[in-house]
Amino acid sequence: MKTSDFDFDLPQELIAQTPLENRSSSRMLVLDKEKGNIEHKHFSDIVDYFHSGDVIVRNNTKVLPARLLGNKEETNAHVELLLLKDLGNDTWECLVGNARVVKVGTFVSFKDNLLRAECIEVKDEGIRIFKMHYNGIFLEIINDIGLMPLPPYIHQQIKDKNRYQTVYAKILGSAAAPTAGFHFTDEIFNRLKEKGVEIVDVTLHVGLGTFRPVEVNDVTNHHMHEEYYEVSKEAADRLNLAKKEGRKITAIGTTSVRTLESNYNKFGMFKEEHSITSIFIYPGYKFKAIDHLVTNFHLPKSTLVMLVSAFATKDLIFKAYNEAISLKYRFFSFGDGMLIL
Repeated sequence: MKTSDFDFDLPQELIAQTPLENRSSSRMLVLDKEKGNIEHKHFSDIVDYFHSGDVIVRNNTKVLPARLLGNKEETNAHVELLLLKDLGNDTWECLVGNARVVKVGTFVSFKDNLLRAECIEVKDEGIRIFKMHYNGIFLEIINDIGLMPLPPYIHQQIKDKNRYQTVYAKILGSAAAPTAGFHFTDEIFNRLKEKGVEIVDVTLHVGLGTFRPVEVNDVTNHHMHEEYYEVSKEAADRLNLAKKEGRKITAIGTTSVRTLESNYNKFGMFKEEHSITSIFIYPGYKFKAIDHLVTNFHLPKSTLVMLVSAFATKDLIFKAYNEAISLKYRFFSFGDGMLIL
């Protein structure tokens, strides 16, 4: 299986640069993988596809303003850090722009020395481990000096940081947003609950594993970086009961999918767990945890387009994507939504 098999031509003008004013006013392509049917709806219509007893699982991670712009203290060279993972004891795994100038012992300072980052370990692929030096509360400092880590295909910062969060974001720790959830509003969740749909939260802190591009020719040689996830006892109990009773489980976004599939693969059921996952889902994978998927339109050759191709077959996904392109759907983080049944 070649990475090039998952490539497609996407006009640049279809890459959404800003979020819509109303989250739920985006378009929604509905793909029925059993019948091969495609429908075109608005996202607010999603409530019509759910029934009493159905379960929707969402990733309640909250994005850190994790993009830090600083200077190397010795030379004043510009250095950009992206906070990826809190390793404890004020130590962070970071992706570094201009990484070649950052070696063990390098100090990078940020905004009048409010924060100084000391490189204590050099890893591959531009990753470094830093010890953070500061006075005060770290997350308050990050909130003051950090920028939202928008993807590189979005060329401007957004005015309202909350638009790069889901309305249910709760547990701080992500280096990127679980963007499929952007379309949901409190009103939609209220309407779903009124129909008897259960809402279950899990947590996966989005890191390099989710958004790192595939740079190998053979898909199976791609290495997924580890990401931290949590499944509570309450979530596991509710999901196990739904499975037992034959009720449908829908994941909001690929990060929820990877959490649920990782957990279920490990135990043969859902179980309370705080762990890490590097699961890589591509065609040939047999899904065990979920029945339906809410997602966005993903980058060519990405692990995400491979995951949805595994769920609905590559032929059906590319049929849907070609139709979406012809109808000028908006793609990627701030783009339109897709419901795969």
